[in-house]
Amino acid sequence: MSSLDHRALVAEQTARFVTLTKGADLTTPVPSCPGWTLLDLIRHTGSVQRWFSVLLRQQIQQRPTSRDVELALPAEEDGYRDWLAASATVAAEAFATVESDAPMWAWGADQHARFWARRMLCETLVHRVDAELALGLRPEIDPALAADAVAEFLVNLPFAVGFAPKTAQLRGTGETIRFTRTDGEGDWTVRLDPEGFGLTPNDADGDTPADATVQGSAADLLLLLYGRLDRTAPGLEVHGDQELLARWFANSEF
Repeated sequence: MSSLDHRALVAEQTARFVTLTKGADLTTPVPSCPGWTLLDLIRHTGSVQRWFSVLLRQQIQQRPTSRDVELALPAEEDGYRDWLAASATVAAEAFATVESDAPMWAWGADQHARFWARRMLCETLVHRVDAELALGLRPEIDPALAADAVAEFLVNLPFAVGFAPKTAQLRGTGETIRFTRTDGEGDWTVRLDPEGFGLTPNDADGDTPADATVQGSAADLLLLLYGRLDRTAPGLEVHGDQELLARWFANSEF
């Protein structure tokens, strides 16, 4: 289980997001989210925070039938930065109503309230990076946070077919892909089987070579998995079955 304080980090990452967009033209295109502008990115991130906050306050026990929530969207474009900051406050208030280990329905692997705080953090982090990329800035991600977000992505991806339907194509006959962090401890092996795919236990493969490997810093692995970097990018080392890797990246879009 992660030792990071996901709840506090939601506030921290949102504050960074708000600060970096101050003075920016909100019509600026976001290349990593084709068709979106900075305004779209802010609106999406704040909406996700407010939506998850409703789920947390209600401590839902089954899949919700509606996503209609009061977003309190600002009337003017200039109000969106403050609205995003306020969204993090809404989230903090929701966190205060429920213990992290309270049982809850979640679309992913962890059926507890902590799933939603961690997922909210990853959404906020990745879209903060999107804003930096749109503004021509070099993203900086704390290595421990990046590694936690890599683990969160890979553990939950097998459950994401409802909104990432191409993941249903990630089937195989036992092929493995290993993602290895080069700036600290971190090693994740994904196995593709006839019935699906998923992470193998940390000690299951031992020193067994994977069919394909990707090595890089935790931040680069995170950006690669989310499609913000190409596997040919400097800083990444890729070895093994290139056809397997091509199939993975073609169907693992989140």
